[in-house]
Amino acid sequence: MSEIPGDLKFMKSHEWARVEGDGKVTVGISDHAQGLLGDLVYVELPNVGDRVEAGNACAVVESVKAASDVYAPVSGTVTEVNAALADKPETINEDAYGEGWLFTLAIDEPDQLKELLGPDDYAELLEEDDH
Repeated sequence: MSEIPGDLKFMKSHEWARVEGDGKVTVGISDHAQGLLGDLVYVELPNVGDRVEAGNACAVVESVKAASDVYAPVSGTVTEVNAALADKPETINEDAYGEGWLFTLAIDEPDQLKELLGPDDYAELLEEDDH
């Protein structure tokens, strides 16, 4: 089981959010999620300027096994996307919490972050999933 970074918040659907401190949040999928999906072959990201709503699908990651929606952990406007993933979607497999980030949002309602799981709660969720 990989280390879960302590500065992240998680959704039960395995997305993570890192608060950047400038009103922005970087979003990706967890190491656990990329492990379940297997080798990623395609990533469909939102466009810069898109509005996303918390809990709504806003991106797709596709592996040799399945395509999976990525849900927005918080509402906001997309300010940046990780364009490098178009050529190298496997970056998510290699570094889910680092270079494998998906997009950055300007967050509308910071209070939404309180509804996400902390690292310990997320680790507990994964343990429950394993039983």
